[in-house]
Amino acid sequence: MGATAAVLVLAAGAAIGVGGAPDVAPATALTPPVAMTADELPTWQTNGIVHALAEADGVVYAGGTFSTVRPPGAAPGTQEQPAVNFVALDAATGEPTGCEISFTVGSGTATVRALEVSPDGSTLYAGGFFGSVNGTGASSVAAFDTATCERLPFPVAASGTVRALAASDDRLYLAGDFGQVNGQSRQRFAAVDTAGALTGWVANADEVGRAVVVTPDGQNVILGGDFFRINGANTHALAVVDAQTGANTRNYPLGFIETRSVVMDLTTDETGFYTGNEGTGGGVFDGRIALDLDTFDQRWRDTCLGATQAVVVYKKVLYSGHHAHDCSSMGAFPNQERYHLFAQSVDDPQLLGWFPDTNDGLGEALGPRVMAVSEDHPTDGRDFLWVGGGFTTVNGSPQWGLTRFADSPDTGNPVTPEAHAFSTTPGEIEVTWRSSLDLDDSLLTYHVYRNGGGTPVHTVQGHSLPWERPQLSFTDTDVTEGQSYSYRVRATDGAGNASALSPPVSATVTSSGHPYADAVLADNPQFYWRLDETAGNFASDASGNNHSGVHRGGPQRGVTPAAVPGPDAAALRHNGSTTYTYSDHGYTAPNQFTLETWFRTDTNSGGRLIGFGNRILQNSSSRDRHIYMTDSGQLVFGVYPGAYRTITTPASYNDGQWHHVVATLGSNGMRLYVDGQLRASNIVWTSGQNYNVKGYWRIGGDGMGNWPSRPSSHYFAGDLDETAVYHHTLSAARVAAHYQAASAPMDTVTQVAPVADTYVNQAAAGTVHGTHQQLAVRGTSRYESYLRFEVPQAPPGTVLKSAALRVRLTSDSYAGSTDDHHVVPVTGSWSEATTSWNNRPAVDAGQVLGTLSGADTPGSMHTVPLDTAAVASAPNGEIDLALISEGTTSLWLWSREASQSSYAPQLVLTFGAP
Repeated sequence: MGATAAVLVLAAGAAIGVGGAPDVAPATALTPPVAMTADELPTWQTNGIVHALAEADGVVYAGGTFSTVRPPGAAPGTQEQPAVNFVALDAATGEPTGCEISFTVGSGTATVRALEVSPDGSTLYAGGFFGSVNGTGASSVAAFDTATCERLPFPVAASGTVRALAASDDRLYLAGDFGQVNGQSRQRFAAVDTAGALTGWVANADEVGRAVVVTPDGQNVILGGDFFRINGANTHALAVVDAQTGANTRNYPLGFIETRSVVMDLTTDETGFYTGNEGTGGGVFDGRIALDLDTFDQRWRDTCLGATQAVVVYKKVLYSGHHAHDCSSMGAFPNQERYHLFAQSVDDPQLLGWFPDTNDGLGEALGPRVMAVSEDHPTDGRDFLWVGGGFTTVNGSPQWGLTRFADSPDTGNPVTPEAHAFSTTPGEIEVTWRSSLDLDDSLLTYHVYRNGGGTPVHTVQGHSLPWERPQLSFTDTDVTEGQSYSYRVRATDGAGNASALSPPVSATVTSSGHPYADAVLADNPQFYWRLDETAGNFASDASGNNHSGVHRGGPQRGVTPAAVPGPDAAALRHNGSTTYTYSDHGYTAPNQFTLETWFRTDTNSGGRLIGFGNRILQNSSSRDRHIYMTDSGQLVFGVYPGAYRTITTPASYNDGQWHHVVATLGSNGMRLYVDGQLRASNIVWTSGQNYNVKGYWRIGGDGMGNWPSRPSSHYFAGDLDETAVYHHTLSAARVAAHYQAASAPMDTVTQVAPVADTYVNQAAAGTVHGTHQQLAVRGTSRYESYLRFEVPQAPPGTVLKSAALRVRLTSDSYAGSTDDHHVVPVTGSWSEATTSWNNRPAVDAGQVLGTLSGADTPGSMHTVPLDTAAVASAPNGEIDLALISEGTTSLWLWSREASQSSYAPQLVLTFGAP
């Protein structure tokens, strides 16, 4: 599986009914090689931290530092049952089995740190820090019969905490803090026989032992911990020793694992062994290492940051628990919020598509601390992956200490895609969408539906990961110029689980092209964000490269008028404090590039318009290749090849008007253009900062550090539009051509606000709502809304080519509706000042001019294509429209009295040559 948007086009034969379940045969597997779902199962919880897990015959044993357990869904302090640092649960149901063992200590805090089952499954061993078991004396080690849960004679005494156990047919190996076992010197590692007698096995360490595991052939024991020496030999954090004597088989001198990093956990499979590592401080090693059992040499290494606490192998996949927050060194996500569970092939460190998650939780806030697999449950038959730790949520829902996942069934639906549609080429509509996300399926299938049809017009597959959800696209050429079409997209996973349909998006097929878009595309941009979307967090890329962006913090979409006119043209408004847009794709830092955007602002606080940085969900710690505005409104273009290098415009541009800005860096130095003219340059500086990892383009804001003339705000308060980045330099002539293309003749778009609007309410039959800021539509009990527009005459030499009604839902939680809402002519008389339900006008419900569907997201904007001929023939240049429905859910829209004029309904008219 890759993190790139590799796409396989499929035959469009597998249909999904728009209103129903997918008409495809369910798959039997997740995205290979993942074989465990990410759907958490109901599991009893603890009131503290789980440090240890072991499994035998369908029973999972959990130990740690806790005093009670409670059912799934029960809040802390409710429905609790005593469980003193130990509980046994059925692997298939997640419920306690009735095996009750308590571990206590006279002073301090008792804890169970290690649990291990003998190879024959008959004996459960426990280690930790405790002084008694069920009230009878013990010294941090005990053994139990798994069939009866009774304690077995096992006279082992450790002088300190036992942190890990490993059992062979004839021995039990211990790791921990102790210096003596059974009264004899054993430094941090020891071995006893099955009767509890200390053996002659010696593998003394100078620091704590944290992990121990026996190789599958029984010939060697692998040790992990904090140590720097084993048996006097230099070997840091990891060593292989002889299973019979403890003599060193393989050492790993300092440098193989960094000085401040330790091994927290070990696991093996038939061919390899695997480490989970934790470091302290910056630049440490926190990831995982895979090593071959035949040579004990490294197979691969994962350098993600975020201490790994637990590792386990299931069907050739290494599952791990950690709090990874930066995997940029692995080509994955930059520093950001933590992920707590990963999956990787035992043969390849690349992250696979398995991303259930917990939070950091209790204690040291480490999240998951231990993992175990239960295979072939004796009554259920399934396999289960259990996770324990200090977490208090799983996949966003409350769940303390324990959770589990199964190999089947996969029941989670992919998230709903976000889509956009536009037409800049005659005879074509481009449909783009941000790929969906499924926590255990990285390869999803997408179906595109047109005009509410039940059979997809396009089917395609694509990969996605939580931090990189690449854009996918479809060019619809089976369309007619001047006609409007709507589209919805649905995602399906390998098991047949389907997302909801995306909200509908629509576009009118152009017949004359788009001069500005044509000019940009002729110069081959890396990405071209036109920023015309009216809702959602998806910034569509029109370059053909599918390099989309992601809005963060909720910038306002659908702002008009846009910088460049055109059908459905809109802009993006950033608030100057929390909103920005980042590229979903990472790039190697270029030393030849062009930045281009349009901006409009009257701010006196400046801000970063566009630039390059090393983070997407936080302010970047490395940032340059940017254009920012000073408090006085001047524009600065800067790079950082070891020192600040900036050029600045003489004039200010915070005048509330749209301006075009372009910056280039290349062999001819730095150049900064505004409104098609060169305003500042330097021919000496030809490179930017060298990034060790990939960087991301951002618009609207990022950290500014100590850049010259740094503005008061690092974030831009104003409008942005038509943003493009090129990884080559544009000439002065091409910059001027772009600017001039923005005013080139093309189809003209006129947006007309209503001269009157109101709604009526059957349940308040005498009430007039003409001054209300909202409009309402519902079938039962009935709301109807009425709008009046004055339709302008077509400019000379043109005709009306398309018409649409654009509305925005209010932000109220109840504003969205799942029903269809029809636009029909009003045939009776009405007025905003006097109309109520009792004197409402007649409407022609049989003449549907357009239909609004899928308007179920509060705050979203929707464009409803209308019957062009009906609008063009409006008598006396005035048209009255009604919004009606037969459904039962209400739709709430902003009216012309809305506090922001851009929220008001609009009649969008496109005029062009006949």
